[in-house]
Formats: sequence, structure tokens, C-alpha cells
Amino acid sequence: MNIDLFDYYLPSELIAQNAAEPRDSSRLMVMNRKTKTVEHRRFYNIKDYLLPGDLLVVNNTRVIPARLFGEKETGARIEIFLLNERAENTWETLCKPGKRIKPGSRVFFELEGKRVLSAKCTEIKADGNRVFLFESLTDETERELMFKIGNVPLPPYIHEELKETERYQTVYSSQTGAVAAPTAGLHFTPELLKELVEYGVDIAEITLHVGLGTFRPVDVDTVEEHQMHHEEYFVKKEIADKIFMAKKEGRRIIAVGTTSIRVLETIADLNRDENGGFSGSTDIFIYPPYQFKLVDALITNFHLPKSTLLILLSAFADREYIMSAYQTAINEKYRFYSFGDACLIL
Repeated sequence: MNIDLFDYYLPSELIAQNAAEPRDSSRLMVMNRKTKTVEHRRFYNIKDYLLPGDLLVVNNTRVIPARLFGEKETGARIEIFLLNERAENTWETLCKPGKRIKPGSRVFFELEGKRVLSAKCTEIKADGNRVFLFESLTDETERELMFKIGNVPLPPYIHEELKETERYQTVYSSQTGAVAAPTAGLHFTPELLKELVEYGVDIAEITLHVGLGTFRPVDVDTVEEHQMHHEEYFVKKEIADKIFMAKKEGRRIIAVGTTSIRVLETIADLNRDENGGFSGSTDIFIYPPYQFKLVDALITNFHLPKSTLLILLSAFADREYIMSAYQTAINEKYRFYSFGDACLIL
């Protein structure tokens, strides 16, 4: 399947640079896979399309302040982007400029003009990523200092400064470890969630720590050639019980975001771990003609051209229908990408 089948042109002015306020005031395109129709609503109208007994599956990952700026002994400025923690205080990173960093190189970080943290390069991976061992130079822990020094990373297409970092976190975020937000969940407010629960909608929290690979383009000619990145996920026993019971009882499972879909479809055929839940690393790549096992509906944002996320949507609904709906969204001047508007695909 040629990757160009998932291409479209988006005027740059439709890339949202800031989030809607309040959160649930963003627009909502309701897409019906059976009738191939769309409706134009606001996110706070979403209850109109949900039923008592529906199970809403949300990703409670929390974005870490992954972008750190330090300097070498020579004074050269270095940017370190945390990717994943490989062992205690040892992180795989992106490093810029990378050529300056060799095994044994040290980078120092300051707070209030004082060096408080150092990082020693211990390995250069085949893909150029650097592995660093962090060491506290104060009585605070390495993690405390890293999170104080670091900045919450935004996608490269957002150029405006984020004045309130919590706006790039979901209101239910609790498990630190992501380097990008599960943006479909950014539209929910505590009040809206409470309203849905009172209406009879059940909510299940799973965790998938979103990795930087979510921003990486598909750089092969055909979809089948693409190698998906790995991301860690966790599903507690009581949540797994809730998910499989909903399926058994014929209640709809509605995934909030493509990250939730990836977890649900990963665990669909797996055996549980020793605690009765699920945990591990998934590189599942969902593309047409994938047959979904657990997910019945999806809440998501509008995704980049030729992205694995848009390809996933084209597996969940008909590709021609998805591309047509995207063109409608462009014509109607919806806001796209992380801080943009939402879709509900039924």
C-alpha cells in the first residue's frame, strides 16, 4: 500500500498553536462509519453520542520535562532530550549537537547559576542516540533535579510558547513517563468527566508512555515496510477485568486516542502477567485491513499527513471516507494536530 494514499495538503494556518479554552469548547467532528456522514458539534456535546454502559478507555500517562539544556566543560551548549529510562538514572537520549558528545563526555546543568547535575555519556547507539548516566551534585535526587531543570517538549509544528505547562497534560494524567501528550484527552474537563459518569458512562485508565516516535514520519514508500517504534504500557488487573467484561456484555469500548487503541489491541490476544494485568512494550502497527478486536469507537484529533496515526484511522474506518472527512475539516477550517479539534468516530 503506497504511503501517498494517506497524503493531504493542510494550510499552515490550520495548525493549532494554542489550545481551546475551556478545554471542552473545541470543535468535534462526529463521523459515522456506517452512514459515511459527518456532523459538526462542540466537544461538550459528546454525551449526545454516548450511552449508559459505554466504557471510555483513557491513557493516564503524564508528560515529563524531557528537554534539558546544559553545557560541556568547554562551555559548548548541549541539548539533551530524554527518550526512555534504561536503568536507574540512565537514560537513552537525543543529543544536539550530537557530534560533540563522545563516550566519556560530560554535560553539566545549572539551577540559579550553580551546577547541580551532571550527565556522562556511556554509549552511542547505532541510530546515533546517546546514553547518559546522570549524577546529582546536591542532596536532591537525580530525578528531582532533571524534572526541575527540564522543559516540557512540544511538537515541532507548535511555534508559540506554552505559557501554562498543565495545558499540555490531560486532567487525569498521573503516571509520568511520556515525552508527548495523548492529545485526544486534552479536550476533557473534570466537570465533563463527572457528567459522563453520572450519566452512566464507565471510565478505565490505562497507561502508555508516548514516545518521540509518534512524531517521526513514515519514510518508506509502502506502509508495510514501516517499522513501528516501541512504547511501554501498563494495564492493572481491575482495569483489564473491566475491559473484558464490557466486551463480554456487548457494551461499547470507546478508546480515547490512538495510544489507548494501541494498548487495547495489543492486550486483546495476550496472556495476563503474574499480577493479573498486562505490562510490556508494544510496537503494534495498525493499518488496513486490520480487524479490530476490542475497540468499537474512537475519540481522536486530526493527524499529520502520511502518519502512522492517520493510517490507523484508515484501518478503523474506510480510507476514502477518512480522507474525505479530512478534506471537509479543512474546508470547514477545523484546527489540526495536538492543540486542535477532535473527532468522534462511531
